[in-house]
Amino acid sequence: MPQPRPHPGIERITPYSAGETTLPGFPRPALLSANESPLGPSPTAVAAARAALESAHLYPDAHTRALNEALAKRHGLDPAWVMCGTGSESLIEVLCRAFAGPGAEVVVPQFSFPMFAIYANAVGATVVTVPAPGFTADVDALACAVTPKTALVFLANPNNPTGTWVDKDAVKRLVDALPEHVLLALDSAYAEYLVGEPRYDAGLRFVTACPGRVVVLRTFSKLYALAGLRVGWMHADPRTIDFLLRARLIFPVASPSQAAAVAALDDVAHVRASVAHNARWLPFLTNELRAQGHEVLPSGGNFVLARFPGRWKLADELLKKHGVIARPLPPLEGLRLSVGREEDNRRVVEALAALPR
Repeated sequence: MPQPRPHPGIERITPYSAGETTLPGFPRPALLSANESPLGPSPTAVAAARAALESAHLYPDAHTRALNEALAKRHGLDPAWVMCGTGSESLIEVLCRAFAGPGAEVVVPQFSFPMFAIYANAVGATVVTVPAPGFTADVDALACAVTPKTALVFLANPNNPTGTWVDKDAVKRLVDALPEHVLLALDSAYAEYLVGEPRYDAGLRFVTACPGRVVVLRTFSKLYALAGLRVGWMHADPRTIDFLLRARLIFPVASPSQAAAVAALDDVAHVRASVAHNARWLPFLTNELRAQGHEVLPSGGNFVLARFPGRWKLADELLKKHGVIARPLPPLEGLRLSVGREEDNRRVVEALAALPR
């Protein structure tokens, strides 16, 4: 019997599949598939969220004023240039809804965060995928792919799932090359892990230098370990934010999530501990797996992408036998592995040492 059908863009989407969370025989497997923080959230953030539940009968602040002000203070921004959402994913979605649509093109690098293409297709736009040689975005090729129909260019830097990143000169070259009718969305979800790297720029300065042409996306899901509370934020000029506010959810961030995010920003000691943990164990995973003869891409995030051409399924099976859940990436013939606790990281190295070469 005939039934209503969605527009063609919806049918073009390959649904996103979240990573596995259970493993037979292991009551508490090492979950290294989603780039979550191994240290967990700040205790003060947890306490703030619990306290906010006392007012769960009230709607949250639709404008997230306290959180906007806390973010502005931490990053030296004007609160009017900050917008929060239900994770940075919701901000990607509303960017596509507000600026793209049928007849528009959205340019994305190959091997990039799948939600860029998913939400572009969801609004009926055409996705233009630009090859990424060496699994790294080619900013010059991205600029060359722009046409009069291009509405948005997305660049995740560092990139998920590869971990690769481009330096600040490359980002500036892309910003300078894009015509005025194109909005560049820089997804800097993993920026905190590159603090102190002189060649890296999260892109905040381009927002004020090129108002209306660049926005930067950030998240509390990674370093701040609030993935379950879904808090993301955007730095954009007020006019762009005004457009987006017309198309987003009325109450985008729950009250406990807002309270936890504000408290997480204030817990500097916990942030430093999380950065230090990643700074120690990311090189450990990279170096140990390379010493075993495996290909590991350079990463600017809290994860590594290890490639096992022709053997990635066997590598995944070996990890599962050791109680480790990784993120398989068939198109890359590899596995993405979050930086875990010390025992988890050592378990990964032990498991993959048994992989036949």
